[in-house]
Amino acid sequence: MTQPKTAIVIGAGVAGMATAALLAREGIRTTVVEKLPTYGGRAGNETVGGFRFDTGPSWYLMPDAFDHFFALFGKRTEDVLDLKPLTPAYRLFPEGEMPIGVTSGRDNAIELFESIEPGAGEKLREYLDSAAETYDLALECFLYTTFRSLAPFAQITGQYGKLARYLTEPLDRFVASRFTDTRLRQMLTYPAVFLSSPARTPSLYHLMSHTDLTQGVAYPQGGFAAVMDAIYDLAVEQGVRFSFDTEVAAIDYSGRKATGITLIDGQRLPADIIVSAADLHHTETRLLPKKKQTYAERYFAPRDPGLGTVLVMLGVEGEIPELAHHNLLFSRQWEDDFAAVFDGPVAQRPLGASRSIYVSKPSATDPDVAPAGHENLFVLVPVAAEEAIGHGNMYREQASGQVERIADAAIQQIAQWCGVEGLDRRVVVKQTLGPADFAERYHAWSGGSIGPAHTLRQSAFLRGSNKSRRLDNLYYAGATTTPGVGVPMCLISAENVLKRLRGDTSPGALPEAR
Repeated sequence: MTQPKTAIVIGAGVAGMATAALLAREGIRTTVVEKLPTYGGRAGNETVGGFRFDTGPSWYLMPDAFDHFFALFGKRTEDVLDLKPLTPAYRLFPEGEMPIGVTSGRDNAIELFESIEPGAGEKLREYLDSAAETYDLALECFLYTTFRSLAPFAQITGQYGKLARYLTEPLDRFVASRFTDTRLRQMLTYPAVFLSSPARTPSLYHLMSHTDLTQGVAYPQGGFAAVMDAIYDLAVEQGVRFSFDTEVAAIDYSGRKATGITLIDGQRLPADIIVSAADLHHTETRLLPKKKQTYAERYFAPRDPGLGTVLVMLGVEGEIPELAHHNLLFSRQWEDDFAAVFDGPVAQRPLGASRSIYVSKPSATDPDVAPAGHENLFVLVPVAAEEAIGHGNMYREQASGQVERIADAAIQQIAQWCGVEGLDRRVVVKQTLGPADFAERYHAWSGGSIGPAHTLRQSAFLRGSNKSRRLDNLYYAGATTTPGVGVPMCLISAENVLKRLRGDTSPGALPEAR
């Protein structure tokens, strides 16, 4: 009797768990090894002083990607998650201007744009049409694919000129040619903050406006911890085994075949298939010898590690009605913000941190994240992906000086820009994370918090392959490989590993279970 194949997945983040669940569904005996004591990876959560903080993703976008993933297992999203639509989708605090509530839905967005800039409503209609078309094109041709054939490109005959423009024209210029008001431009280009700077992000990514302005923004009750629970439970249902507090020291091999892994305690675990959902830079340069590296150190040297962040998690006494669930604070001269983050500190940003920041108040929607009479705030401050900025105090006794100063500046900024009087005096819990924490906990390349930037040379098929070219049975999943950063992309990357194993070179998603 033929023994079933075995697989080891490195990392129990979103991509690792999703990949493991799909492999197990194929009848492959799958084990996930994770260096941390629990699952979730960067989408973690911690409870401090009665406040439950998500320590990673907080925007639930691209609902169709979640729906499709769960449908592969014959489930509906509503079977496993309790989603609450958010109104407004977010509140914008432009520097020196009145706050603006942004409500999802094409008609709502068009009405808002027209009220701010006459004529902008019709231009937004055309913009969102283009965003929807590009979004669908990406789903059909460029996300659920391993780029092993020319099939994706055969499907876009007649659109090569448009695609070439989207790839070569930066997003900021694409938006500026249509809209004059700074606030409107910022609403349409802010998603690029998580990809790269708008000046370096291809306008192909204007498709992201389809996700927040058209599809809408929801909140999974329980936060992204609930999403991680759902994916973990699904993997366990499929028979996946998890081994926590288990760190990998090396990927073993013989000739062109990966034979298993060696743990830091010297133990060896054999397997027929290895999938690394760990950081790609770490996998290639630390777990493999040079002769077996597809992406050697010289490959990474000229590339952009993406965004670094200082995360500030606050437990605050009293209510903060000035803030919605999602809040964006944008400075007038946010070019200086991007310069500080991607090019190093500038005179206007001596801390090397952006003054355009994101603030989430999950207690607006979820009563379980804070004690009664208190609010829970999650603050994301973009900084350079640079370990030297330091670590926070979430997993240390004390934060590094620069992280502490950045956190304090963000608290003062929120108080001033959003009109939250005496915010600093109302903080009863303050926890922080810095780039050094991401490097230490997740082996994140250069301390980046999200994954390599989505510049032209780091997008689509130029982002790299999800399979080793030196070891025939070593695969990659997660935000540091194709198709890119974000929880939905990690789910898609898991499916692409399965397509690799099946020899499926077709574009588009796999058929869903009946």
